[in-house]
Amino acid sequence: MTDPVKSIRVAAAQISPVFLDREATVDKAIEHIAVAAKQGVNLIAFGEAWLPGYPWWIYLVSPIKGFPFAQRLYKNAVEVPSHTTDRLCKAARDNGIYVVIGLTEKDRGSLYLAQLFISPEGRIIGHRRKLKPTHNERAVWGEGDGSDIIVIKTDFGNVGALNCWEHLQPLTRFAMNHLNEQIHVSAWPGFSLYTGIIHSFSAEANLAASRSYALETQSFVIHVGPHTDEATVAMLCDDEHSASLLRVGGGYSEIIDPNGRTIGGPLEPDTEGLVIADCDLSLIGAARMANDPAGHYARADVLQLVFNRSPRRAVIFRDVDPQDGPKEAAEPPTLLSVAPPEAHVAEL
Repeated sequence: MTDPVKSIRVAAAQISPVFLDREATVDKAIEHIAVAAKQGVNLIAFGEAWLPGYPWWIYLVSPIKGFPFAQRLYKNAVEVPSHTTDRLCKAARDNGIYVVIGLTEKDRGSLYLAQLFISPEGRIIGHRRKLKPTHNERAVWGEGDGSDIIVIKTDFGNVGALNCWEHLQPLTRFAMNHLNEQIHVSAWPGFSLYTGIIHSFSAEANLAASRSYALETQSFVIHVGPHTDEATVAMLCDDEHSASLLRVGGGYSEIIDPNGRTIGGPLEPDTEGLVIADCDLSLIGAARMANDPAGHYARADVLQLVFNRSPRRAVIFRDVDPQDGPKEAAEPPTLLSVAPPEAHVAEL
């Protein structure tokens, strides 16, 4: 019997996508996956909707003015599995590294804000969607369901992920804590929007949410905010008003330990690069001895969470048997536990 791994090296990719260009953005992901692996990184995380870029226009212009951008996003969204995910899987396998990446997923006719977990063997071992898109995001993405609250068992510990203001949902945090998360990807779109206008959109406010998450769940948190580059701002901001709302930069990525201490980063917000830190997993046990809100620190006699993990489906197919009548046709299994499902393998 081998001893459990005591330490993991993780990286937050404070990198700008090639905005609304799916395959060019994948090229950039592959490049930085390789860079991270050469520095001994075991797990690299990319931000919210990073592939092929966060739809900033929903906060900048009217729906009709944003329609051409919406069309480009739809065209460049990612089907799972697909040639695009094959390329990401191959990069993970070639470099022997775990990858957690945020993307806009296209499923049939709808878009969803998804995150993929890819193993060093090149398999998709986790796939989730944001439970509730925030504010104007609801004009772009559909909703996830209870089966999207997942924690994945890896060689280096239990890994989970949430997007942006999912971190403000106390019951979601409690559910993730119950699933024994140890390494958490806190994915954000970056902090380039409404700078100095709405404090709740600021880097300071949202870093506080990630730090609180680390303290509450006793996990290592990879707080990753992509860099917004000049090309993206130039594409979206063609007048003085919109240019005042979105700026270049906004990274502010950090890595936080279970005691709420920054152990990696930050980079300068206007800089692209990787934030890297070594996570000593033995710190988790010490933190949980003092504070385990979903365990010994809970008061289930007073407050309990009802957690519906069933997938929500708009259509349930039934096969008709002439003798026995209609029967429900089984759909492919959905990830409902820490154990990974059968996974898609990248083709070489």
